[in-house]
Amino acid sequence: MIKKPVHIIGAGLAGSEAAWQLAEAGVPVMLHEMRPTKPTEAHQTGQCAELVCSNSFRSDDSDYNAVGLLHDEMRRCNSLIMHAGDANQVPAGGALAVDRDGFAKAVTQVLEAHPLIMFQREELTVLPDENFGSVIVATGPLTSTPLAESIRTLTGLDALAFFDAIAPIVHKDSIDMSKAWMQSRYDKVGPGGTGADYINCPMDKEQYEKFIAELIAAPKTDFKEWEKSTPYFEGCLPIEVMASRGIDTLRYGPMKPVGLTDPNTGRRPYAVIQLRQDNALGTLYNLVGFQTKMKYADQTRVFRLIPGLENAEFARLGGLHRNTFINSPKLLDEHLRMKTRPHIRFAGQITGVEGYVESAAIGLLAGRFAAAEYRGKTILAPPRTTGLGAILAHITGLAEAETFQPMNVNFGLFPPITTDKGGRDRKLAYTQRAKRDLDVWLEDCRSKKAA
Repeated sequence: MIKKPVHIIGAGLAGSEAAWQLAEAGVPVMLHEMRPTKPTEAHQTGQCAELVCSNSFRSDDSDYNAVGLLHDEMRRCNSLIMHAGDANQVPAGGALAVDRDGFAKAVTQVLEAHPLIMFQREELTVLPDENFGSVIVATGPLTSTPLAESIRTLTGLDALAFFDAIAPIVHKDSIDMSKAWMQSRYDKVGPGGTGADYINCPMDKEQYEKFIAELIAAPKTDFKEWEKSTPYFEGCLPIEVMASRGIDTLRYGPMKPVGLTDPNTGRRPYAVIQLRQDNALGTLYNLVGFQTKMKYADQTRVFRLIPGLENAEFARLGGLHRNTFINSPKLLDEHLRMKTRPHIRFAGQITGVEGYVESAAIGLLAGRFAAAEYRGKTILAPPRTTGLGAILAHITGLAEAETFQPMNVNFGLFPPITTDKGGRDRKLAYTQRAKRDLDVWLEDCRSKKAA
């Protein structure tokens, strides 16, 4: 009897990673993606794994940073997303940032060329029933309205939602480098970097206070009535929302000047706007932390108040999009299956993880779990002491269902470690334990695959 393929709905970061893990395990995949037949309000192409917000995968430090540890674990699990990210990296200090177009094209080409992956470019408006066989729902924060309604009906719960905002992108050749300069914070060198990877635009106190006043006063995108009670994700607040919380909020947030010296004055500026390389050619730079819901004309006017950006030309202006996620602790088991419909798994941001890497990590696990199930095997969830296991355990049971909100990976999700060490040494103890425990888990996975 010919087995049915595993159906994956959504070819974003999680869906692409899940498809790759399944296919590499010898399991046929049907990958459903509605783009470009039906676009979303944030995507611009039909490419797989298109990045719609930042182009950064955040810190690549696997010894002292939880997301850097997750990078390392995913590389050791043969992650397509990490392979493509490494192959398309752009300088970003201690972070892993990518050329967003090159990255998406690389992921798309690999998946389209794989003999076990088939594509179906159409919108699915209802969740498939048991006759489809195994299904992974990886539709992400921009799940279409009909499918979101189907999920809501099946779960018996209201889908939760919040807003993410998108930062603008500037053409580098329109930046006045007589006022701006290249430097990474504390001159830190990261993957593909030199220690001078960011463009820095300085502000004195008078310029800063005027800028804050204009940010707050500028007209913003209007919400529809049903959107007005929808909160923001704290890790992706619009810049003007942060500004409204206090005059110095931005100076201690995305505009903090620490670790930077203006070569024109020899001093640390009062405040700084940093721009990070957005493509491999180095022709586009995004305003770091400057996601916004200001109206387009006002974005251009306000951002040109920034020294060095007086004549900036924008390749993309900021925007706002809605993010939907389910109450995973209530709905999913430890293998990401719906407790009431075990033929359906969820993966990616729709499960309530936040961040590109976390989304892809849950896709990786969903793919591996589904592949083992397809072969009649069962693999254990990764240990909670690992980055993969910590974020999985959080969304599938350790988080309080009543107060569940999206979260990035962090050391607070890991089981406490017995050590007298603090600070960086304590973080190193966490990551060393995680790396040892992941080795054991991977060996167990390999033995069951060979059996």
